[in-house]
Formats: sequence, C-alpha cells, structure tokens
Amino acid sequence: MKESRNPGTGENELTELRQRIDRVDRAIVELLEERFDIVSGVIEYKRRKNLPVLDENREKQKLEALSSFCREDTESCIAQILQCMMDQSRSYQSEHSLQYGLLGRVLGHSHSPEIHRMLGGYRYGLFERSPEELDDFFTKEQWQGISVTIPYKRDAMEYCDVLSDTAVACRSVNTVVRVPEDGGRTTCGLNTDYDGFRYVVSRSGAVIRGKKALVLGSGGVSGTVAQVLKDLGASDVTIISRSGENNYENIERHADAQVLVNTTPVGMHPGEGETPLDIRRLPHLTVVFDLIYNPLRTRLMLDAEEAGIPAYGGLPMLVAQAERASRLFMAAKNGESSEEIIRRNGRDPETPDPDGERPDDPDMEAICRSFRLGLEDILLIGMPGAGKTTIGQALAGRLDRPFVDMDQVIQVWQGRTPEEIIREDGVQRFRDIETEAMEKVLRKRTIPAPADAEQGEPVSLSGPLVIATGGGCVERRENRRLIRENGRVIWVRRPAQDLPLDGRPVSQKDGVDAILDRRSPMYASWSDLAADACGINETAELILDRLNGGQEE
Repeated sequence: MKESRNPGTGENELTELRQRIDRVDRAIVELLEERFDIVSGVIEYKRRKNLPVLDENREKQKLEALSSFCREDTESCIAQILQCMMDQSRSYQSEHSLQYGLLGRVLGHSHSPEIHRMLGGYRYGLFERSPEELDDFFTKEQWQGISVTIPYKRDAMEYCDVLSDTAVACRSVNTVVRVPEDGGRTTCGLNTDYDGFRYVVSRSGAVIRGKKALVLGSGGVSGTVAQVLKDLGASDVTIISRSGENNYENIERHADAQVLVNTTPVGMHPGEGETPLDIRRLPHLTVVFDLIYNPLRTRLMLDAEEAGIPAYGGLPMLVAQAERASRLFMAAKNGESSEEIIRRNGRDPETPDPDGERPDDPDMEAICRSFRLGLEDILLIGMPGAGKTTIGQALAGRLDRPFVDMDQVIQVWQGRTPEEIIREDGVQRFRDIETEAMEKVLRKRTIPAPADAEQGEPVSLSGPLVIATGGGCVERRENRRLIRENGRVIWVRRPAQDLPLDGRPVSQKDGVDAILDRRSPMYASWSDLAADACGINETAELILDRLNGGQEE
C-alpha cells in the first residue's frame, strides 16, 4: 500500500522558498542601488580633491576581506559575484557621473541638493571648485546642467556660448545647461535668480510700481534684483555699496526710499544679530526683502517687523530659482534646442505683475512650506501652566524631533529650579539666565552642562527642534529675536481661571490676570499663530494642520 501524502504540501514549500528568494533579491537590489549612490559621492569627493578615482590596492583588499566572511562551499561563487559588482560599479560611474549640481567655492551648508531632490528627475550634487579650477570645470568635466552661486555668477558668463536676455540684462548667470548641437555642445548661460526674486516680490503682495528702491550690496545678485525692481516699475533703483558713490555713510540722501533689498551676507549664520544698517535711517520704508535664508529671519527683518514694516526672507527665492532651473535642465535633457531654452529664460518687463496680486502656484507654495517646516524650530510660548510642555512633547513625537523644555535646561544647568532661582536671586537674575540659556540652545545648538559639575559635557543639538519656552520669556525684548530667527512661534492660549499657581512665584505675587493682561500683547506680536489648548493631542494636531497649510513669509 502506497504511503498517503497531503496534496499540495510540496508546492506550498516551494512557494515559500521562492518567496524567501524574492525577498532576498529585492533587498540585494536596494543595497546595490544604495552602494552605487555612495560610490558616486566618493568619486565626486575625489574629483574635488584631485585624488585618483581608482584604487586597485583597496579594491583587492576589499575583495579578500569580503571573501573571508563566506562559507567554504560558497566562497568561489561569491568572490566572482563581488568582482562583477566592482567591475559594474566602475562601468556605472563612467556612464552615470554626476550630471547636475551646484558650482561654488564653499558649499558645505547648501540646501540646494535637498531642494532638487524634492523637484525630482535627476541626481544633484555639489561642485566645490577654486577659481583656478574653473577652466577645467567648464571645458573638461562632463556635467549637463549646473546652478552657480557666489562668487562665480559673473565668471560663469565668460564660459557660455550663448546668453539669455535675462542673463545679459542682469549681468549675471546662475544656471548653465549644455545642449548637443551641430555635432558639439552649446553652453547656455541663464539667470533664474531673476525668476526667484520676482516670485518673492509677487507672493509678498508688495507694490513696487512708482516707488524708490535701495539695493544693499554690489555682488553678483544685486544687478538681478535691480533689474527685477525696474521691470516691476520702480521709479528709481539705487545700489548701495561700501565704497561707491552711494554708500552707507551717505545713505541719508536716500532717506525717502520705500523699498529695501539686502543682497549682502551681513546677518547670515554665524553672524546672527548683525545688520547692514539701522532701519531707522530709512523712515519711509513700506517693505523690506532680505535674500538671506539662514537664519530664516535676519536682524534686519526683525527690526523691520518691530517697526511695523512687512519683511520677507530669501528661502522662497532659493526654492523658486531652483524650480525654474530644474525646468531648464529637463528641457535640455528632452532635446530642446539652445534657442528654445534661451527663449524659456526670457523677461517680460512690459507687463509687470498686477499690484498686490499673489502668484497662483500651489506646487511652489507646497515646496516652500514643506522645505521651511523641515528647517525651522517650533517654539511654544504662553503663560505658565498653559500646556506648552505636554503639547510640545506631542508635537515632537509626531514630527520625530528632539523636544527641549527651557525650564528643564535651566534647572540642569544651574542646579536649581526656576522657582528657586527667582526666590533666591530675584526675577531679573532669572531673566538673565533664561536669555543666556536660550542663546545657547537656539543659536549655538547646545544644552549647557551643569555649571558646578566636575563631569558632564554640553549636549550638541542637530536638526530642527520643538521647544517649550518659559512663560515670562516675552518680558525680555532680546528674546524675541532669538526665538523668531529660525522658529515658527506658537502661542498656546488657556483661560486665566484654568492656569495653576503652584510652584509659580511670579504668578502668585502679581496675580494671573494682571500678568496675562501685560503679556498678551507680546504673546500676540511675537507669535506666528495662536492655538487654544483643548487637549494635548487635539491641540498638537491643530497646530500641525495650520503649520502645513499656512502662508510662508
């Protein structure tokens, strides 16, 4: 009698084994693609440093080391696969070298690769080159499209076969594409900074027509800014430089200026707190633009805000010019001629944007909003007991960010609670400590070590944070600049009758109602939006919804 067998058991076992193989194969493919990307970065680094790309000794050592991990029965086969992987990696690099990127002298903190990843469709890296390397970069390297940043926006013009009318008018090139024509390559010099700044002005709703404008700085982008202002109908545009006819010493002769644009690096990280001029010297300003985007709000912008003048930063310009450059990259890749690409980068000075009309570009706004949210801290202000800590922890969890409680930072640093410092040393001494602690966290990105501890080191912070501030931080004017430089500020509101008094000596002394009356105007003017505390999770979700849907500066 034959032994009975459960039908289908063998097929099920084979199916399971095949599924396991499929999972392993998918994992191998993902790892190989990751490896190719990493090797691309290594080769680009070696090219920047003038190092040989191929290191045969290292390759041999790697093969021997990897083979040593293999079982004896698989060693020969895996060694052949690894050798094939090395060969194909070199072949891939020769065919898929970095085609698109940013050219500049120092690019360590550039946001451009991240923006271009969001735009998609190509690999985008950094081409960090010295002035002596420009000839070889433009004549020998095999890139297809580049963005150009300081200090090469004018130098790049010399290497272009054709220039768009925008580039000629602005005397500056910040985008270059190569087009295969007539058996060779035509290098097209373009200017998308023009599109970027025009976008910033348009989305601000500011009226430029008929107004006098000042442009601070005479670098590569100042001519572009001046051209945009002229095309938008400014009655007069004057460039202010350090040593020219119109300079900072005699700027009072232009005290009637109504529009101000800063194109200098003054106020850029790590020089937060610096400003190119005292805003009070221009009493008739109606709008201020600062092309710096790190910090997101400069000292110049914050001074303008305090004076009641609308102020706008440079991040939307960075995104908009990148988006326009991306379109030009893809046009060249899709076979458009140099004439067609040059036409794409044209100006239309005869029809300036309608006064006060914002551009209808939801995709660009979504990119600006998403990118900014990924850079800025979220700071919660409000009365003691309003729920800033618990709501902040909920926000940090949803955004996968570190959470910092400033009162806790002070307690660890000083070895005393804020309540104890206030009772023992007074409110003003506590405010001094609070401001110093905020500067360490917000600017230096460091949580200080305990002041009287023999061991322990400061903790470094990286990436954007969620921060709960002390309820009285608004009592110090200088704190406003600290929290608004790189932060979206949320006022967490709670009715006075619901605010606790235990452990809060200032509230006990002055009374909650009196303190709330005094601070409410400051909470309102310091914050970007307000949220009524209505439960931890509910309030956190409300804040996130508004952050994801709000208009950016």
